Amino acid sequence: MAAPPQIVLLLLLLFAAAAAVHSNAEENFDVRRHLSTCACLELIAGGAHPYHVAKDISENSFVPSNIPDQCRPIHLNLVARHGTRAPTKKKMKELDALATRLEVLLENVKEQRSTLIPAWLRGWKSPWTGKHKGGELISEGENELFELGIRTREKFPQLFNEDYHPDIYPIKATQWSRNLGTGRHRAFAVISESRASDSMLRFHDCCQNYKILKLTDFRKSQEPSVDKLKEPTLNEITQELVKRWGLNFTRQDVSSLWFLCKQEASLLNTTDQACALFSPSEVGLLEWTDDLEVFILKGYGNSLNYRMGVPLLEDVIQSMEQAIKAEEDELVPGSYEMARLRFAHAETLLPFSCLIGLFLDGPEFEQILKEQPLQLPAKPPQKRIWRGSTVAPFAGNNMLVLYSCTANNTSEYFVQVLHNEHPIPMAGCGNSDFCPFEVFKERIAAPHLKHDYNALCSVESDQSQQIAPPSLFSRIMSWIFLADARQTQKSEL
Repeated sequence: MAAPPQIVLLLLLLFAAAAAVHSNAEENFDVRRHLSTCACLELIAGGAHPYHVAKDISENSFVPSNIPDQCRPIHLNLVARHGTRAPTKKKMKELDALATRLEVLLENVKEQRSTLIPAWLRGWKSPWTGKHKGGELISEGENELFELGIRTREKFPQLFNEDYHPDIYPIKATQWSRNLGTGRHRAFAVISESRASDSMLRFHDCCQNYKILKLTDFRKSQEPSVDKLKEPTLNEITQELVKRWGLNFTRQDVSSLWFLCKQEASLLNTTDQACALFSPSEVGLLEWTDDLEVFILKGYGNSLNYRMGVPLLEDVIQSMEQAIKAEEDELVPGSYEMARLRFAHAETLLPFSCLIGLFLDGPEFEQILKEQPLQLPAKPPQKRIWRGSTVAPFAGNNMLVLYSCTANNTSEYFVQVLHNEHPIPMAGCGNSDFCPFEVFKERIAAPHLKHDYNALCSVESDQSQQIAPPSLFSRIMSWIFLADARQTQKSEL
């Protein structure tokens, strides 16, 4: 029996509405919101021009705390990643190899004269071909950090109303060109210790157990499992791209094209070439594979990944205690430190975010305290908290603002955490972004600070003694690796 005309009309209307929603979703899709290689990007409402402000990391119903009127900021700690940088030399070589590979693929279909192949692929050369340097901070990256400073000063005028002095506003950056910049925005720079001894900001370079055990044993054992986890997704996307564009792409080709997409979007503001090869759902899946790798190898996947950052956490707590003492001693403003500013790498920002328990829910925080492994980030379309595009984008940052709240002639102290300039809930403080200092210190920091950095990182520590004594061959390989590691540090995020 034929369906009544009303039902047929209703079905047509529903189909049209669904198509319109899908079309709008495609049109509104911005690949830059899915890349950790993009700075904190938002679009002006109603406009097409991007400007750099913090991404909203909240995809849930979290409502930031209302700071009481009797509370005022007395100190700020900043841990920030460097701004947008050029590809490293290693990655530039990968892009040159991609150009050669694309020539071969196009030559194989030359006779077919396919109309499917995007015109930009023909004769494509890497924009970074012939560059002799790699990984340096570019002018856009300088601007990102400069503008971050301007916004921070405007948000906390009580803290930044003094003339600059290194005792009031100490600034530390790692010994790396991408953190300092070269132009007019390099206002003040206090270099930290050498790369080999900077346990404050480059603890990943100083922690021998991390370099030897993690980058040899752990990574050799974990990277295959990471690749195995990623492999089905990459295979699926590779097959789709082969069908869609008529080119015999391999999984390595897809990985290189995804990297090119990220570089074009973040450095060239180009999203209609490599990025356009992928559908929005494929971009979401590729983002997830990146997030998975970072989670396992640099995030919550192993406690040493972040616990080696305890010197930085100790420094943050110490600076807050000093600020509280200055407040209670009623020192004259301008005679004591009001902000401690640090600029480093994703390998610094990621562990620090883990140390203060960000991007966790309550049960996961308890698991961390009990040294229990966490579940891996959920695969799309399931929602997940851990996203590289918000955890550690270029110019990504954590600010810990210490407040003094006066009531009945007594002062209490609170810590507010801002991630990428947005208040963020702390699982260790009842999912609040405004935490009593003593609770923050005892509940969030103390479980990590009971671990000694030297015990965690020294090869001769008791922890490493639990492992079977290394053979002569493994010791030789460790020496070789440590020498090689110094050459590969430039591949950092």
